[in-house]
Amino acid sequence: MSGVKDKHSFKGKRNKKSNKKPSNEKSKYNLNEKSNYNSNEKSNETLNEKSNETLNETSNETLNEKSTRSNEKVIIVLENCCLETVKTKRGFELLNCDDHQKILKKSQKDMSQYRPDIVHQCLLTLLDSPLNKAGRLKVYIHTAKNVLIEIDSRTRIPRTFKRFAGLMVQLLHELKIQSVQKEGSKALLKVIKNPITNHLPPGCLKIGTSSHVPTPVSLIDFVSMLPSDKPVVWAVGGFAKGKINVDWVEKEISFSHYPLSASVACGKICNTFEQVWDIL
Repeated sequence: MSGVKDKHSFKGKRNKKSNKKPSNEKSKYNLNEKSNYNSNEKSNETLNEKSNETLNETSNETLNEKSTRSNEKVIIVLENCCLETVKTKRGFELLNCDDHQKILKKSQKDMSQYRPDIVHQCLLTLLDSPLNKAGRLKVYIHTAKNVLIEIDSRTRIPRTFKRFAGLMVQLLHELKIQSVQKEGSKALLKVIKNPITNHLPPGCLKIGTSSHVPTPVSLIDFVSMLPSDKPVVWAVGGFAKGKINVDWVEKEISFSHYPLSASVACGKICNTFEQVWDIL
């Protein structure tokens, strides 16, 4: 009996020993799992660091692009505009083909050229544009009588032509129109010295618009190909018919198969730059 008990006890001891082996194997597996988990954490950390670096680089690039874009500006010069005063029984008035037909006939002048309402339409289009409200537009007027006018971007042009005509008569006689504010009043409209090239930034691109160019181009493709580090100056004719004859334009383009009014041309230029520069 004692021998049998010894055998059973021996078997039990062997079973206890055999039960201890898998516990060691589990601990080995646990160690391997922990090491794999740590390595995965490290790899994830390195990946996160790399992704953060790339994100920072891209954000810095976008910020740099935005900062360079914020320095860009569009300059539009309305050329050969008819802004001329005439003395009548009612006083000085802005000469136009509607109110002064007899005066124009006596002086044998072409009535179709005396259209100051074209300048009025262009200024409403330009100064009301989001491009101007974002501070990215500068407007000059060069008249047929060789008078150069600088317009501040904060100027609010009168909505009716009658009030606009009175404002232009005052400007041509007094040479400047100041803001109503008593403190810090600035000249919103002023007559400046010729030539226009003295007031343009150095190294700017000077582009003229004309419907006489045989092959029109896509305006948005043309603007997107322009260098971003140079301001662009556009010459737009502020008259009813004819061609711009200025010596400072470097290149002439046409961006429509059809002849456009000056106001529509100004609106297309502003809309194109608003799309390219993400101005809403």
